[in-house]
Amino acid sequence: MPSVTLSDVAREAGVSLATASRAINGSANRTVRPELGERVLAAAARLGYSPDANAQAMARGRTTTLGLIVHDIADPYFSSIAAGVSAAAEEEGLMVTLASTGHRPERETALLEMLQSQRARAIVIVGGRQDDAETTNALRAAVAAYEDRGGTVAMIAQPILQVNTVAIDNTGGAAALARALMEVGYQDFAILTGPRTHLTGAERTTGFSGAVSDQGLSVPEAALVECAFTRDGGYQGMAELLRTGPRVQAVFAVNDVMAMGAMAAARDAGLVVGADIGVAGFDDIHTLRDVTPGLSTVAVPLPEVGRLATRLALQPPGPEPRVEPVPVQVVLRDSTPPLA
Repeated sequence: MPSVTLSDVAREAGVSLATASRAINGSANRTVRPELGERVLAAAARLGYSPDANAQAMARGRTTTLGLIVHDIADPYFSSIAAGVSAAAEEEGLMVTLASTGHRPERETALLEMLQSQRARAIVIVGGRQDDAETTNALRAAVAAYEDRGGTVAMIAQPILQVNTVAIDNTGGAAALARALMEVGYQDFAILTGPRTHLTGAERTTGFSGAVSDQGLSVPEAALVECAFTRDGGYQGMAELLRTGPRVQAVFAVNDVMAMGAMAAARDAGLVVGADIGVAGFDDIHTLRDVTPGLSTVAVPLPEVGRLATRLALQPPGPEPRVEPVPVQVVLRDSTPPLA
């Protein structure tokens, strides 16, 4: 039995093909009178016609796709946020198209343009910004072009692109972690900072070291170790610190995957984490439940962050971008036990 076409529906309803298309697929520019629309839909139901999703997307100027751009899907930080984005998108009847930059910031612009060409309804961009004016301006221009065509964007990052943004309290959370560690006896610290151009790493480094300074202490320059914002970066940074840096009581890695790499490097150097040296991170990624000893960290509600960003991405543009702050909470575990 041949499949029913839109032309069949138009003949059944006694309307033009263009009117049938607008009634079923929608249109970004023209509408159909209600009585004609009802007639077309009734004819489609009688004939068992199924609309073509691609045709609907072309007519409406957008698809039922939500774009999601992250730095590294293998990082539990991003996968936890992606789970929240996917859940919120499903509630809205949308599918998620996921793209990863592989920690190459310049890739964000190309990926956004690709999602625009695929007529994604909205896009969520996840990941800290770089102190790089050229890359930022290129992304800002790509976002503006996408919005000019009717798309909407939200970010989980620093609010520097004039779009709706979920802003994690990096500075305040790191400061609270430093204060909590000092309250249980720690005084000598090192920080695995990530790349110095990474704004999230810089905010967390500043918050932590500032809180230490407020107590009349300091984190010496030799104890600020620049490294990649990854597990292997944390391993290499800790290995360098143990080889050439000052002796410290605790090491703050500016994210949890770096902290996990730092713990591995300490073990490989013959140290017992939680006894010979303390280690703390930031994010409270779900894989920490399998880490021994338990990692002290700053907990971020990552799936809810993804849900919130999705809701912001689907909102129509307002007169000013919205910035939604996310509260965080210090969690001390066995990797930084109280000092006697």
